[in-house]
Amino acid sequence: RLLMRRLRLSAVVALLGTVVALLAAPPAADAQTLTVTAGRPFGTLREQAAIQQQWLEQRLERFLPDLMRKHGVDLWVISMREYNEDPVFSAIVSPTTFAARRRSIYIFHDRGPELGVEKLALGGTSQGGVYTAFRSNRPVEADVGGRTGELWGDQQWDLLRELIEDRNPRVIGINVSEITAFADGLTAGEHQAMLRALGPELATRLRPVEDLAVEFIAARLPEEDVVYERMQRLVWSMIEEMFSERTITPGVTRTSDLVWWWRQRLNDLGLQTWFQPSISVQRRGMTGDEIGADPIIQRGDVLHCDVGIVAFGLTTDTQHNAYVLLPGETAPPAGLQRALSRSNRFQDILFEEVRPGRTGNEILHATLATMRAEGLNGTMYSHPIGLHGHGAGPLIGRWDAQEGVPGRGDHQVIPNMWFSSELQVTTPVAEWNGQPVRMAQEEDFVVGPDGRPRWFLGRQARLWVVK
Repeated sequence: RLLMRRLRLSAVVALLGTVVALLAAPPAADAQTLTVTAGRPFGTLREQAAIQQQWLEQRLERFLPDLMRKHGVDLWVISMREYNEDPVFSAIVSPTTFAARRRSIYIFHDRGPELGVEKLALGGTSQGGVYTAFRSNRPVEADVGGRTGELWGDQQWDLLRELIEDRNPRVIGINVSEITAFADGLTAGEHQAMLRALGPELATRLRPVEDLAVEFIAARLPEEDVVYERMQRLVWSMIEEMFSERTITPGVTRTSDLVWWWRQRLNDLGLQTWFQPSISVQRRGMTGDEIGADPIIQRGDVLHCDVGIVAFGLTTDTQHNAYVLLPGETAPPAGLQRALSRSNRFQDILFEEVRPGRTGNEILHATLATMRAEGLNGTMYSHPIGLHGHGAGPLIGRWDAQEGVPGRGDHQVIPNMWFSSELQVTTPVAEWNGQPVRMAQEEDFVVGPDGRPRWFLGRQARLWVVK
């Protein structure tokens, strides 16, 4: 309640006014001063890109060596062609690189704890000095005019073979998976060409590295946590404004008006969303079909939103609920607040079960068992988040797979991973003559380096109120 009161007292600019100090705190952002204005809450694109570039360098240094050793990979090859990029691509390139260059091959070679992981780029740039870029048979330490030569066809495969032969790895990781798209970026054509180029002996060393790809995409930095909390504050502030009399006129405003209000507001702030927002209505004495697909919001309605934003290459995913006061009411009916509190309890149960080393399916079964033992009627469908909205890592159920998710649900939680706690609990409401009301909630949280989950900002514990 205290958090929501504070949010109501703050406009978007005030909420984000601390971004400058917070982003300047980590070493990665010491040289940056974000130009924060009402119309540009996260600074300029140039300032954001500088921070993202430093995150790239830090993630490759902090996470990649340990993950390669954890999964027994000596050399990791990621090959792709322009406009058919590997899902790992966005996690290994600079924010100024939008696509592969005709053919781009990235190589990570673990030389051991003392020398660390060597990073090579064939057919692309050095990504701001992160990689040693190659053309012909000579390494290029700096990009020339943004290009590294015309090494696009068979010469690339010849060079790949030479580089691998020189390093003589025992295990060569490739991104091939029948389970998850995040680790299945090596296309059939690239795979066949690679096999021909390497020859029979080296080809026997190739091994799919599903967990390596998934966990590298999923792992997040503490510096990113700081920015992500700022993003959450913006999301909460926008929801508070959307679910208020400043935006909603009962009897006039349609749910589609709020959808496009969200889209337009993000556009005006220079931001994007990764999915079309949705607004839904529950109404006393009526079913969804009776309410319709784009209803006019009325007094007494329960409102629900599913919204997200994109900034710094990161995504958010949030679902909140609101109540439109009837004439004479000063607060939502107690039964509706109780319904939300029961959904909050399901969030607590999730936090009790999430810890590193457990699979999504293990967490799902444990949370559902406790939920049922406590008499809650709900479903669990939480997912990782980060560079992708529905991110790499273990699914904790799906709305249509409460018995478990084979494959995707068998991945393990790791430290420094972000999740969206997406779930719902349905509760009969006395003030609505026992009509069931569904309280679907979604809040983003992090599993910290200590293995404990925590909310980035908080979770909705009181209904937003439209007067």
